[in-house]
Amino acid sequence: MKLLSVNVGRPRPNPWKGLGATGIDKRPVDGPVAVSSPGPKGTGEVGLAGDRVYDVKHHGGVDQAVYAYAREDLDGWEGELGRTLGNGAFGENLTSLGLDVNGALIGERWRIGSDVVLEVSCARIPCATFQGWLERDGWIKRFTRAARPGAYLRVIEPGDIRAGDPVEIVHRPGHEVTVELVFRAMTLEPELLPRLLVAEALPPEAKQLARRRSV
Repeated sequence: MKLLSVNVGRPRPNPWKGLGATGIDKRPVDGPVAVSSPGPKGTGEVGLAGDRVYDVKHHGGVDQAVYAYAREDLDGWEGELGRTLGNGAFGENLTSLGLDVNGALIGERWRIGSDVVLEVSCARIPCATFQGWLERDGWIKRFTRAARPGAYLRVIEPGDIRAGDPVEIVHRPGHEVTVELVFRAMTLEPELLPRLLVAEALPPEAKQLARRRSV
């Protein structure tokens, strides 16, 4: 298990949400990238140095510090979409190889390289920017049905990472709430929401949604 690339965004116009800019255009970078825990949501800060988000209401902050997507899933989408998808094409900060990102448990921790430890927090929910970026009508529905969302992560131990760094799973919590299950519960299968409550590391807003459903 390793990082194929570390991807940092460059701002570009965002006509799809009526915002001044988006950071979805992520490109692989050479050399080490500093990773640290950002401030709370609303500031635009994220976990990688040189990156940021511009839809500050919905993105960024501690629980969405870093976004990871598997190269294997990008390869699958290449076949379905009939186009090349480079590392970073889905707006991910980390493009991984050999790591079951969607099967990762909420609260699972990954050591990347020698210093950095990240914790799986939640699933990525697609938005209009993502659909517009890929220039595919109906993309949100298609991505949602596939349930291969990729994972958001918190920064537990900061440090530097770079392409080629090994990834090691150093902790797995004692429940069965995966990234895929969270995504399905929060999109097309809300009847699954009560099952999420055993995952202590789930972000507060997701816990609140699950609690309302379980009442």
